[in-house]
Amino acid sequence: MPDASLENAAEYPAGLAATRRYMPWLVAVALFMENLDATIVNTAVPTMSASLHVEPLSLKTVLTSYTLSLAVFIPVSGWFADRFGTRKVFNAAIWLFLFGSLGCGLAPNVPLLVAARILQGLGGAMMTPVARLALVRTFPRSEMLRTMNYVIIPALLGPLLGPFTGGMIVHLTSWRVIFFVNVPLAAFGLWLTRRYMPDYRDPEVSPLDRVGFVLFCSGIALLSYVLEVFSEHHHPSGIVVAMTAVAFSLLIAYGLHARRKMSPLLDLMLFKVRTFRISVLGGFVTRLGFGGMPFLLPLLYQIGLGYPAWQAGLLTMPAALAAMGMKVFSRPLLKWFGHRTILLTNTVLLGFTMMAFTQIDRGVPLFAILALSFTQGFFASLQFTSMNSLVYADVDDHDASKASSISSTAQQLSLSFGVAIGSLVAAWFLGHIDQTNALVAIPALHKAFFTLGLITIISSAAFLGLHPSDGNNISNREPLPPPRFQMRAESRAAIGAAARMKD
Repeated sequence: MPDASLENAAEYPAGLAATRRYMPWLVAVALFMENLDATIVNTAVPTMSASLHVEPLSLKTVLTSYTLSLAVFIPVSGWFADRFGTRKVFNAAIWLFLFGSLGCGLAPNVPLLVAARILQGLGGAMMTPVARLALVRTFPRSEMLRTMNYVIIPALLGPLLGPFTGGMIVHLTSWRVIFFVNVPLAAFGLWLTRRYMPDYRDPEVSPLDRVGFVLFCSGIALLSYVLEVFSEHHHPSGIVVAMTAVAFSLLIAYGLHARRKMSPLLDLMLFKVRTFRISVLGGFVTRLGFGGMPFLLPLLYQIGLGYPAWQAGLLTMPAALAAMGMKVFSRPLLKWFGHRTILLTNTVLLGFTMMAFTQIDRGVPLFAILALSFTQGFFASLQFTSMNSLVYADVDDHDASKASSISSTAQQLSLSFGVAIGSLVAAWFLGHIDQTNALVAIPALHKAFFTLGLITIISSAAFLGLHPSDGNNISNREPLPPPRFQMRAESRAAIGAAARMKD
């Protein structure tokens, strides 16, 4: 059951029964908006680059700024909700997301577009965690699984519909309409918030870790900028090295600060838990390789193969469909084989599917592209489900929210850095040649896919530290019996012990 004191202290505008009936719709709207905007821009990149008079790879910042903003502000979302109340913070988050969307649609250049995307990310970072917090405090534990399965559907529909919707909008009208789609969704969300969002707050919340927030945000932002200037600008190598050193110094300073702070922004002491450490760090490296694929594939389909934006969006849909279908098979697979075997094997298979895109050229049949996209979505979904579930395997219940903040932050950071690294690798192979030239774009993108796949395969080594029984409490997997020779040795030892006791 939700905490009784919190339930009694909360204000339910339409009553508790109506809140439980309609609030899942509110969470669904928030999840759909956030996940839609994470993918809807991908297929519009070539058209946006032509409209804004920049190279296609230059628009990677438009994608990374959104996910980076999510990563930076997710850790403070829970504190704001406890301090100011879930209704007020959620309402402000939707307004921020709405203003950011309008700013994106009206932006005349890339810097202002990036600034608006950061504002969008700030709103998204406050929306989803606060909505989930309200769900946990509103519904009894016995109803949580059913409720979360219901609201997670929009999170899966966002990546499914995003690329195709973005491509269709670009094909029929201006790319700016992509961001105006959020206006009616946000208006619906504001109406639901006013009527059905309860107002939970914690009067005893700890003070915000302001020093930690500044150190962490500054270090991450500077490191992200360094990844950008590697391929975008011509800074002297000494300045790039200096910025990299400062970025890591800020992050190290945050680590030292977090060890001394009673309530740090991100509790790094959780990394002492072996399964948590491996799942978060191993997942981070894996996503560095895979994170660039959603950005580079639409470039291959449109610039390299010559498909219009809406068809390029359709080519990404099998991956999303496979990801939804894998939700049915992931639990049985983890129960049969265990997290260690799945992660060691599936990471390699995922890397090989990424490398397989080096064979996609103008002469490849359409069904082969669709089949490869479906296969990659299948392995990617199993990979992320396995890594995400292992996060909580050995974490105490009272540390679950801290683990969730670290895991969510690491996921968004790795996806943001993954896009930057994918763009950097592609720009390296392209050199100074026109990026819209299909004859040079296809070989360069093929080399980028091979490199990213190789990074993903190498990342499988991070999961060697797992034990065969790790995650069994999550997957309900029965432990394997000991080997026969071990059973014989144990039997002889037991017989010997019994004989000594008898003597």
